[in-house]
Amino acid sequence: MSATQTPTEDEEASPPERQSAPPPARRKRRGLTALVVVAVVVAAGAGVVVADPFQDTAKDASAKTTARTGLAKVTQGTLSARTLENGTLGYAGSYDVVNNTKGTITELPAVGEVIGQGHVLYRVDGKPVVLLQGAAAPVYRDLAYGAEGADVRQLNAALVTLKYATKAQIDPDSDYFSMQTFYALKELQEDVGLKVSGELPVGQAVFLPAEEIRVIKTGAVRGGPAGQGQNILQVSSTRRQVTVQLNASQQTGVAVGDKVTITLPNGKTTAGEVSSVGKVAKQVEDKTTIEVQIKPKDPKATGGLDQAPVQVAIVSDTVKDVLSVPVNALLALAGGGYAVEVVESGGKHKLIAVRTGLFDDSEGKVEVSGAGLAVGQKIAVPTS
Repeated sequence: MSATQTPTEDEEASPPERQSAPPPARRKRRGLTALVVVAVVVAAGAGVVVADPFQDTAKDASAKTTARTGLAKVTQGTLSARTLENGTLGYAGSYDVVNNTKGTITELPAVGEVIGQGHVLYRVDGKPVVLLQGAAAPVYRDLAYGAEGADVRQLNAALVTLKYATKAQIDPDSDYFSMQTFYALKELQEDVGLKVSGELPVGQAVFLPAEEIRVIKTGAVRGGPAGQGQNILQVSSTRRQVTVQLNASQQTGVAVGDKVTITLPNGKTTAGEVSSVGKVAKQVEDKTTIEVQIKPKDPKATGGLDQAPVQVAIVSDTVKDVLSVPVNALLALAGGGYAVEVVESGGKHKLIAVRTGLFDDSEGKVEVSGAGLAVGQKIAVPTS
């Protein structure tokens, strides 16, 4: 690419402006702007800086250059700006399993084990403690025929989900312990090996928000005492999730529904979507951050690693039907602004002043506009 380009007399008829137009106002989208390191552009051009490409001080348009160049084209289409962040791949939710029965722990699940609703979570004195789904209320009393409350409602919903009763037999939104609740509970107790009483004593079941859980760690040992109020287990859901600790200053630039690309530890990528953006900032080392949670679109593609480091590219801005060129095609002008070197038919070179817009770092392209710029034009780019 030419270090300086002096137009010939034929080209002087319509030279570009000596001073480039001011850059356009950034497209605002929740306040986030793409980070652009202009120095990269200059380095990519083998140190090419145009002192004044439009100064008519030489008559030879074929001045020798030391930088080797290739050709690219001006294209038209969609560009997206992304912010790159480090994240952690794991599972959504974290819940403590609190024991409410006395005795000796005789069975515990292994770390990493997956347990579904209606199955045994652990055993005390050989008696099972069953996992049921529900987050309306903790178990604080025995439940029996005639009882009413939010705890009864979550029991009714669990029994219907487990198909021990139909919705016609038990309204899952009902907070009343009916005879149908009694009969359905007896069937559950028989299946899991509990005393078949039709009543649910405190400590016989644990209600957690997830229908299926994964054991993260244990807070007790087999053969040890099971104390009331003791945290026996820490569990999560089985739903895959990526967590990003985002700089709090960037909160307004990310929103629920934003598309992301997740780069996994094996180098493969998979798509995802922002599912929640934290509102409470916290101090992490020397940064103030908020927590952003991301849901992978294809959970199976993320594998089975837990607490694995990943990189997340969050799409923060998108423009459609715009002209673009490779970032390394930009020439920094000494007077400010940028130009691209267009190669015309017959091999003539001329510089066109351009205004830059959105930078798409993942594609290595930048949005450009300028008088005389058109789709399909060949432009000079540095080659290695």
